[in-house]
Amino acid sequence: MDKPTIELLARRAGLAKALAEFPDDVAAAAKQAADVMSKIKQPTDPAAEPWPPMKAGRGL
Repeated sequence: MDKPTIELLARRAGLAKALAEFPDDVAAAAKQAADVMSKIKQPTDPAAEPWPPMKAGRGL
């Protein structure tokens, strides 16, 4: 992620003060978030649920 994108996202997230005081920490957090997002697998079927639906009264 490039520096202008990090700054834009930080300001939109309300982190302008953190960006001004701790720019290296904000950049490190953005890098970690981008790394995690790259590891998350998107479902191939958008209608598929990641776990069985919750149904009241079952399994009690």
